[in-house]
Amino acid sequence: MREAEDSVAARASIADRRPDLLLVDWMLPDQSGLELTRSIKRSKDTEDLPVIMLTARAEEHDKVTGLEGGADDYVTKPFSPRELLARINAVLRRTSAGGAGDTLEAAGLVLDTASHRVTADGQTVQLGPTEYRLLQFFMEHPERVYSRSQVLDRVWGGSVYVEERTVDVHIRRLRKALEPHGRESLVQTVRGAGYRFSTQPE
Repeated sequence: MREAEDSVAARASIADRRPDLLLVDWMLPDQSGLELTRSIKRSKDTEDLPVIMLTARAEEHDKVTGLEGGADDYVTKPFSPRELLARINAVLRRTSAGGAGDTLEAAGLVLDTASHRVTADGQTVQLGPTEYRLLQFFMEHPERVYSRSQVLDRVWGGSVYVEERTVDVHIRRLRKALEPHGRESLVQTVRGAGYRFSTQPE
């Protein structure tokens, strides 16, 4: 485990040796942890680096802001070492999980579980690790409607508590990533029921 006192030191440390996961405090001396997370997710070299944000901000809009800013999970203070370790393990499980070399395809959208690459008509679709897992789950179960709680259980796992609102945030991120490729309509909202992946019109 390595520590960095500010965002400049953090970036230098990441460039020197890429970590498996990043714990980012919202309050940093030189810039906010949210700004650091956004810059990490914008860079092609680190866009798939898992980030857990640590903060005393417990309001729902703060959590949503953190998740929309690129964090893969959001832990509010105070927290126990056991909870933090469980969150770390949960994020690492879902960001490192892969298939057995299968390729999933729908409407020109191709997901390769061996290389963790997603393409649309041959063009790379840039996805964060959680959005990748979300898309993989949906493509493995097309045309079925899943409630938020079912998506949480299947994509995030039942061993750690994550709010249902988190699903909405990552669904929006997934659609935003698919939009430049004209595939955002594949992820559909079923009013009062949940979400489904479908090549049929809503």
